[in-house]
Amino acid sequence: MTPTRRTLLTTCLSACLGALLLAPAQAQTTLLNVSYDVSREFYKDYNAVFAAHWKKTTGEALTLNQSHGGSSRQARSVAEGLEADVITMNQANDIDILHDRGGLIPADWAKRLPDNSAPTTSISVILVRKGNPKAIRDWSDLGRPGISVIVPNPKTSGNGRYTYLAAWGAALQAGVSPAAAQALVERIFANVPVLDGGGRGATTTFAQRNLGDALVTFESEVPLIQREFGGDFEVVIPSRTILAENPVAVVDKVVDKRGTRKQAEAYLKHLWSEEGQEVAARHHLRPRSPKVLARYAKDFPKVSTFTVDQVFGGWKKAQAEHFNDGALYDQIIARAKKR
Repeated sequence: MTPTRRTLLTTCLSACLGALLLAPAQAQTTLLNVSYDVSREFYKDYNAVFAAHWKKTTGEALTLNQSHGGSSRQARSVAEGLEADVITMNQANDIDILHDRGGLIPADWAKRLPDNSAPTTSISVILVRKGNPKAIRDWSDLGRPGISVIVPNPKTSGNGRYTYLAAWGAALQAGVSPAAAQALVERIFANVPVLDGGGRGATTTFAQRNLGDALVTFESEVPLIQREFGGDFEVVIPSRTILAENPVAVVDKVVDKRGTRKQAEAYLKHLWSEEGQEVAARHHLRPRSPKVLARYAKDFPKVSTFTVDQVFGGWKKAQAEHFNDGALYDQIIARAKKR
């Protein structure tokens, strides 16, 4: 072999070896956000914003992946081994189970970020068909004979649980007895022809399959439904409704195993930045920032709201009394099927 060819071969081998040695350092970091059914459009846009912010401030490229479905199913998937770096839900109960079923996060996870770790909120509203032919004005109307109501399953969906608690809590707030509040919820669920697994499935049933007189959903879903399916629907804001708080958490055992804690914590903290709050407001999620909320005030009408903590003593108590196997919801459904 000539000296020239030997030199070229040595140079090529050195370059290849150097590339192999550098490859792990240059591998792109990935994060997985496991979230509830109707948040996919928001996080798609937020991921692009955060990736650009992270690249600009650190020089590191991030790949941000999403997983969406009925909130309780999603939470169980993480508890059972799906390696989510972060979990972003619409109720605290679906994050608590990550502590209760394997110690993936600490019990006090909600104290690690502002607002009990909930950067946005929404409210439960009623979507009716154009012209509101059944004259549905409030929760009590959903329990009338002859009304068909589309609601996702409270056993698998945070949206469904919020619907159930919204009707129950609004009745209590109006001064009726607990027995009368329960009777209203029983009448409403007796009017539900099908229980979809999540909020997006319920939307498809109502808007695409044309089933039901009313759909109960989050306020943030309404503009998307109207864009996708046309202007054949109207929003009814009940006289009282529940405030849905959307909590987030780093999944400690996963990020420590994968070495992604720094990126995951920054990803969630940026949700409270003005940039993150702007993305939320554009997706009709109520921002925590007073400044951003003021800019989008026309999109968020003032309404009388209550929280799960205020009326039901928190999510743990509500889950035990209403949604655990054999609890009040199961009893209500059993009676509804006999009607």
